[in-house]
Amino acid sequence: MNKLKRKIGFLGLGILIFAGLYVYGVFVPGTDKSMNVVTAHNPYKIAESTRKFHDSLTIADLHGDTLMWRRNPEKRHSRGHIDLPRLREGGVNIQVFSTVTKAPRGLNFDGNSAEAPDNITPVAVLQFWPIKTWNSIFERAVFQARRLQKLEANPDNKLVIARNRGDMDQPEGTIIGLLLTEGSHPLEGKIENIDHLFDEGYRMMGLQHFFDNELGGSLHGVKKAGLTEFGRDAVRHMWEKDIIIDVAHSSQKTVKDVLAMSDRPVVISHGGLASHCPKTANRNLPDDMLREIARRGGLIGIGYFSGAICDISPAGIADTIIAAVNLMGEDAVALGSDFDGTVTTSLDTSELAAITQALTDHGVSQKTIRKVMGENVQNFLKQNLPE
Repeated sequence: MNKLKRKIGFLGLGILIFAGLYVYGVFVPGTDKSMNVVTAHNPYKIAESTRKFHDSLTIADLHGDTLMWRRNPEKRHSRGHIDLPRLREGGVNIQVFSTVTKAPRGLNFDGNSAEAPDNITPVAVLQFWPIKTWNSIFERAVFQARRLQKLEANPDNKLVIARNRGDMDQPEGTIIGLLLTEGSHPLEGKIENIDHLFDEGYRMMGLQHFFDNELGGSLHGVKKAGLTEFGRDAVRHMWEKDIIIDVAHSSQKTVKDVLAMSDRPVVISHGGLASHCPKTANRNLPDDMLREIARRGGLIGIGYFSGAICDISPAGIADTIIAAVNLMGEDAVALGSDFDGTVTTSLDTSELAAITQALTDHGVSQKTIRKVMGENVQNFLKQNLPE
């Protein structure tokens, strides 16, 4: 009888392992592919002169969520938007890697409850993240940071995580990565976690994501309130450590509170202009706030996804960039793809020359193209990362 029980136990364990491997091998890649879509299109036509110009650019992307997906960034994939080979094909020199640690079920731009079931928990479980990440938002941020650290540790990858201004000067062929928290809920209400995340390499922190948190209101939360006292303390401590603040998902009241605390520049890592695309008013900040962010030396990264902009084609992205330049000035505009952020785009990171071509076709000067494609981000980081 005991032998029979053992056999049954081993059989059950075998079935469980097989089921886990099936989920990991079939379900997870399928989810990744279905949620990070590139629309079907013929190869974009790039003039030879544009190709040469594009190859001469410094290219930077302020927002990519690649670390959330358990695909190996060292290899080129046919799903999703970003991996190291495709970054190199697209000419990307600087990539900000955002870490998504909580997202409410039923996610929308209008209003989300912080108490809604969390979409990232099943992502963590089904992708075999460490068990300690299953119930800890802080540990999810640490785990994703260490994924990037592992890439950096392999010299063949030629990737360096920017931790200070000196890290911005790298040999040709090096990809500079920067860690960003998508919202500050990984603090879990503890100021000291800012220090711990800084030690893990984070140099940019979003305050909110799609829900209100301990720091204050989200643009897509329930109350849409301003900074809490904890939020004010957290912002001060981030600035003390020269952590760059991202207000991409923060409520208007939160952004106003942050701007009232200091003249220090902030960024919107991925977004657009409500005035240029009125249906995005529940996702983007109004023009007066964008102008104020620009006046302080801040940046807006233009997203490539519906919700941030009206037309996600390369021409539409270029059109939004031009509108942003007209509103905020050419020094305040950058790229902020939101690649791998469960979005549908018209291109992946290997195809960024299509944006250069579209800007050229729109008559934008090469000087301005150089700035928005990457020089603005490069200069901003050299001025605002810790010394």
